[in-house]
Amino acid sequence: MTLFDMGKEEARQKHAQLSKQMRAADQAYYQDDAPVLSDAQYDSLRRELETLEQEHPDLITAQSPTQTVGSAPASGFDKVTHAMPMLSLSNVFSEEEASDFLGRIRRFLGLPDDEKITLIAEPKIDGLSCSLRYEGGHLVRAATRGDGTTGEDITANVKTIADIPHTLKGNPPPVLEVRGEIYMTHDNFRALNDRQEQQGKQPFANPRNAAAGSVRQLDSTITAQRPLGFYAYALGQYDAQNDAQNLQTQQSIIDALSAWGFTMQADIRTVEDSAALMANYERLLEKRPDLGYDIDGIVYKVNRLDWQERLGFVSRAPRWATAHKFPAEQAITRLNAIDIQVGRTGALTPVARLEPITVGGVVVSNATLHNEDEIRRKDVRVGDMVTIQRAGDVIPQIVSALKDKRTGNMPEYIFPDTCPACGSAAIREEDEAVRRCTGGLICPAQSVERLKHFVSRLAFDIEGLGSKIIEQFHDEGIIKSPADIFRLHLMNEGNIQPPLQEREGWGDLSVKNLFNAIDKRRTIALNRFIYALGIRQVGEATAKRLAATYGTLDRLQTCMQAAHETSSEAYEDLLAIEDIGPAVAKDLIAFFHEPHNQDVITDLKAALTITPYEAPSSASDHIFNGKTLVFTGTLHQMTRAEAKAKAEALGAKVSGSVSKKTDYVIAGDDAGAKLKKAKDLEIKTLTEDEWISMAS
Repeated sequence: MTLFDMGKEEARQKHAQLSKQMRAADQAYYQDDAPVLSDAQYDSLRRELETLEQEHPDLITAQSPTQTVGSAPASGFDKVTHAMPMLSLSNVFSEEEASDFLGRIRRFLGLPDDEKITLIAEPKIDGLSCSLRYEGGHLVRAATRGDGTTGEDITANVKTIADIPHTLKGNPPPVLEVRGEIYMTHDNFRALNDRQEQQGKQPFANPRNAAAGSVRQLDSTITAQRPLGFYAYALGQYDAQNDAQNLQTQQSIIDALSAWGFTMQADIRTVEDSAALMANYERLLEKRPDLGYDIDGIVYKVNRLDWQERLGFVSRAPRWATAHKFPAEQAITRLNAIDIQVGRTGALTPVARLEPITVGGVVVSNATLHNEDEIRRKDVRVGDMVTIQRAGDVIPQIVSALKDKRTGNMPEYIFPDTCPACGSAAIREEDEAVRRCTGGLICPAQSVERLKHFVSRLAFDIEGLGSKIIEQFHDEGIIKSPADIFRLHLMNEGNIQPPLQEREGWGDLSVKNLFNAIDKRRTIALNRFIYALGIRQVGEATAKRLAATYGTLDRLQTCMQAAHETSSEAYEDLLAIEDIGPAVAKDLIAFFHEPHNQDVITDLKAALTITPYEAPSSASDHIFNGKTLVFTGTLHQMTRAEAKAKAEALGAKVSGSVSKKTDYVIAGDDAGAKLKKAKDLEIKTLTEDEWISMAS
């Protein structure tokens, strides 16, 4: 049974809804410095998303925050590409989950039960992440996290922060990137807000907002007047060959940062088991109000750097670190209404409209109700007093209805069986919990949501074409299909009245910038193009696997047409792709078989250059780059998960079955049918030792 007793379709619907909410939250938090809800809400919502993906492994859909970091850089600052990505962290919320984090590390590395796993436990500061680049010991650049790959150049502002050295002490590596958190203490926050009010200015909502807003001033003299601090916590790129400190552990990084002149937190601890981990958690949770600055949990990092390297990364986060978050906050308010929103796949999602209430300093007016079964299970009715939990960055969740506070005869909520956007029937399949509009492409809600996804960050990432503008252009009939975006400049010359540059909020420069942004995306990688199509169950990772497997869009289309016959070789090849099962295959084939979708792709191909997927540059010359590998039998020197991660890092495709398109089969002990089939097909087989030697 899943978290909310959900079927597959209900889980898909909930995933799409929560993803959309979190994308909007990332925009508010990372780019606008004006979050509408707290970190606890965001963490709980993300936790729901991660739980769904654990229960439904193929469930990574459009705009999923599990595949992204932060938000795109804001305009007004130069952009900086990080030498090493600034990734996010996974979260745990309980002793059981924290213990499971240790268990996953042990299983991935294949460690015996009696071998200790030493973790460094650091308070997780609630501030603005920043990367500092030093060359020859001198600060040359500072950048925000941005979207994890590209941030904003805030060098001039950062140089006004006293805790950040302009020149490092000791003997640092010639090239060194230091990651840390810019923050503001409670006392300084209160003093700043007092000054804001005295000057008739809007006070800041919380210290994190104040810190982020201060760093993002275009005038560095304003930043200099703000009382900001900085705690270093990690390294990005550094010249390991010229590392006088010989860094081998996370603790040695902490010691080196202190020696180089950085201020370090005083509450960093070492823990080696679940009991020590929880004892430190309870200690810090109790001490939290007296720290003088905001923290929202504890970060655990594997101490050994060689283990960190072996563990590597999954999607947007390292396997060797996680954040143990503090409990969410709750409040009681009234449910005024239940509205139905229609997603890009036609899923109907109920959203609770609440009497606005402040929860932990954040005003909450909306909450998720997930689906009709959830409403029925909790017996939530319009007019109820309800307990809400800060369970996400934009829309928190309703925990329960306070039935003892009901007055009068409040009727049960009847979930609609027609789409509120187009009036088409809303059907619920027998084995699913979600209702879905049958209007398809005639439904305006689905059409506009698909367009929003098409221009989203992991898809075409068209700067200046945000959700509100997409909605406006769609309502006016300016953009009805994705290809219309690339004809927008032509339409603006004759069909759009009044022209964009004559409209309120627009001008010659903003229109020029928009068209330039669109033109920059006329060439796009195949994996991003596939993701942009918004195919159900095809997230960023699946899109990359499809691009790596089929190489070109034409071949992908041809193979998906052939795979319509489930007895075909093309269908078997599709199922052989890692993490693609029958359900994902069904959605893929249905998408490419639908005539209208074929027309959309044809229209786009005429306007775009779609380039083949490129493996990571570090793997471009490796013997396994672009090859299809199958692992079978028992491996002894690394776990199957570690072997798979290593292969994919080298640019290989890992398949679950052997076919004539397999390039290598790596056979451990007791290899069975797969090894026999490989020999029958005369496919190159490797022992575990041979695999490790070639992969080194």
